[in-house]
Amino acid sequence: MTATRPAYQHLELQPIAADWRAGSSGRELPVYDPFTGQCLLQISLANRQDLDQAYAKARQTQGQWAASSPAQRSEVLLNAARIFDERREEIIGWLIRESGSTRIKAQIEWGAARAIIVEAASLPSRVHGRIVASNIPGKESRVYRKPLGVIGVISPWNFPLHLSARSLAPALALGNAVVIKPASDTPVTGGLLLARIFEEAGLPAGVLSVVVGAGAEIGDAFVEHPVPAFISFTGSTQVGRNIGRIASGGEHLKHVALELGGNSPFVVLADADLEQAVNAAVVGKFLHQGQICMAINRIIVEQPVLQAFTQRFVERVKALPYGDPSLAATVVGPVINSKQLAGLQDKIRLALAEGATLLAGGPASGNVLPPHVFGDVHADMEIAREEIFGPLVGIQSARDAEHALELANASEYGLSSAVFSANLERGVQFAQRLQAGMSHVNDMPVNDEPNAPFGGEKNSGLGRFNGDWAIDEFTTDHWITLQHTPRPYPF
Repeated sequence: MTATRPAYQHLELQPIAADWRAGSSGRELPVYDPFTGQCLLQISLANRQDLDQAYAKARQTQGQWAASSPAQRSEVLLNAARIFDERREEIIGWLIRESGSTRIKAQIEWGAARAIIVEAASLPSRVHGRIVASNIPGKESRVYRKPLGVIGVISPWNFPLHLSARSLAPALALGNAVVIKPASDTPVTGGLLLARIFEEAGLPAGVLSVVVGAGAEIGDAFVEHPVPAFISFTGSTQVGRNIGRIASGGEHLKHVALELGGNSPFVVLADADLEQAVNAAVVGKFLHQGQICMAINRIIVEQPVLQAFTQRFVERVKALPYGDPSLAATVVGPVINSKQLAGLQDKIRLALAEGATLLAGGPASGNVLPPHVFGDVHADMEIAREEIFGPLVGIQSARDAEHALELANASEYGLSSAVFSANLERGVQFAQRLQAGMSHVNDMPVNDEPNAPFGGEKNSGLGRFNGDWAIDEFTTDHWITLQHTPRPYPF
């Protein structure tokens, strides 16, 4: 933040249909700091009428925005990236206060969101049509690439800035209008800050709206509404399934991209560099308290190195600083809210009841839960079967590499994965057999780059984000032919 850019004010208001105002539901949403419990602000929630107005304005303004030149759209994106730089500390501060991000994680998220905006700035000039051959004499056959129209984005609370920007930036760059419904825990970093930034960057009013509303009131309506052509959702598999049903089975069919739950395996083969594997496992599990869809959920280690890996890993975990997320040294901060904490404490009790051995842990202080490690974990235990989304992890033993692969694939999810081996090509061969959308050799599964395809298999979702894959998602083909000479018809 610089002297010429005072902090954004009145973030309790929402940009609905080109007007910053309070929602019309008559109900208030308090937004809390997960660490201190302080109420940061209160937002008047939007209702169905507000949603209708946001979508109507998006449809009204989208055509003119799509008709703007590629250079004009790129300029808005590049302006937004510049504002990210100028307001870096303001953005990071909000991530720490609102989402419980440690400073380490907030800096990573700021960088990831900025990177996706910079990548999106190149997209307007990367959209290409095609000329295809025709078997009909005198016919010219063209394929035009066009924006879908209005995009609805439902974003989560764990990486709110990045995961809203991941859909928002390319959708805007490609000529779409956008309406965002951010998570109730993170309405500022999940939508309102981005709206301020893009307004300041020169985005025309009405092209982007943010509606902060209760899921019970506007959740289904957000998806089934006749205006949006595409719904981008990041969140739980259970909610994603419902969105998929509404989008495919309602009166108005939608394109969807669903980035859902994960149960990332982290496989350590017997020839792995254990020191490097431990380093990757600690970060891949405990970054942002494990509240990441790609976070390590299961550590699977070949038997010959199980004891050595476990000993080193537990020693590292016990030394991790946890507590106040605003301190530079803190690695593990608070989970998002007390409901999430209670669910994690239930998982701890169940893991112990099912026979797992607690190797590291401790009692919670407020919403801060110290990192927990369990040994003697088996594939049928809940801590191995279900997504954890917190600072808990279990270590499983594999007889050999084939057994490790079997354990890794024994999940309904298939988002991200990792394998460690001293032989890189052996690692690649192993990775190719993993049932996942993303696999990383000698690295953690928490990876997301703006020009690489992000997405999962099985119950981890549909579609791909980033780069050329975003162009495919947020545009559609329009086939147009020209009959240059009269065509003979059969009757």
